[in-house]
Amino acid sequence: MNFLSDLLDNHVLMTAIIAWFVASVIKTLIHAFLNQEFSLERMVGSGGMPSSHSATVCALALATAFDYGVSGFPFAIAVMFAIIVMHDARGVRQEAGKQAKVLHQLIEELAAEDLTKGIPVDNLKEFVGHTPLQVLMGALLGLVVAAILYATVY
Repeated sequence: MNFLSDLLDNHVLMTAIIAWFVASVIKTLIHAFLNQEFSLERMVGSGGMPSSHSATVCALALATAFDYGVSGFPFAIAVMFAIIVMHDARGVRQEAGKQAKVLHQLIEELAAEDLTKGIPVDNLKEFVGHTPLQVLMGALLGLVVAAILYATVY
């Protein structure tokens, strides 16, 4: 029982989880509004506005600053982790999504001419990365969530 209590009292962890949840709900609602369909997969799926990954790691970094200060190693680790995650979301994963889209188009063209024999036609995820705006909005959301929690709750 002490473990659960200690876990729930970990402000840094709880702030990151709450920021992830808030970003995921917003991302799901925006997706539903723009596409006129509700997809629960958007709660846990990659890609979309705002970036829940960016919100999570930025909330984590700011909460770490609030709890441990900016001069120690916990903040340094959190900031570097945030930079790497946001770079990956914007760069590597977005490029993988673009490549998946091109491969799907190529397979469709080959299928139209009955040339897909022996080619695996499993669907690749196209919605895996983020635009710079999605990353920025996720980062700002994470900072705002952390600031609000530390100003009002913690």
